[in-house]
Amino acid sequence: MIGVGQPFPLFSLEACVDVDRRRAFRTVSSSDFPGQWKVVFFWPMDFTFVCPTELVGFAKLNDDFADREAQLLGASTDSHFVHHAWRQHREDLYHLPYPMLADTKRELSSALGILDPHTGVAQRAVYIVDPTGIVRFVMVTDLQVGRNPEEVLRILDALQTNGLCGCNWQKGAELLEASFA
Repeated sequence: MIGVGQPFPLFSLEACVDVDRRRAFRTVSSSDFPGQWKVVFFWPMDFTFVCPTELVGFAKLNDDFADREAQLLGASTDSHFVHHAWRQHREDLYHLPYPMLADTKRELSSALGILDPHTGVAQRAVYIVDPTGIVRFVMVTDLQVGRNPEEVLRILDALQTNGLCGCNWQKGAELLEASFA
């Protein structure tokens, strides 16, 4: 599995970006967001139960991520057409503000090492990638357990300080000082 300190793989994937069929799809690549942090999160499958709670949770914080010059990118191994159908089917997914990447060939999830060996779908993973393309945070949970988007935002805040952040550090709190007495 790709870990902290390693380059995030380059990608170019079809994505669902809107429910309006005239502008629903576009290709999204790793080079589309120069100089920005990227928060790339994977869910196992569309039309499931835990996954939409996470997509909505990240969507609610989209402006907070954008304020930190971070682009949210959601991804699964379903096609962009399935993403589109799912968004049309569920009112809470209708206005998602970030692209839903379609890793149908499983190239990105395989390169990251997060393809579940039992189900063949992407594991429930999240990556924070710095503006230079280096992975700074990785989290993978069991397929049954959703993530906390607020915690991902807290980690991004901590990473952007370039300082020492203690346990449960919150944005605006004091940073730790290294002292060798």
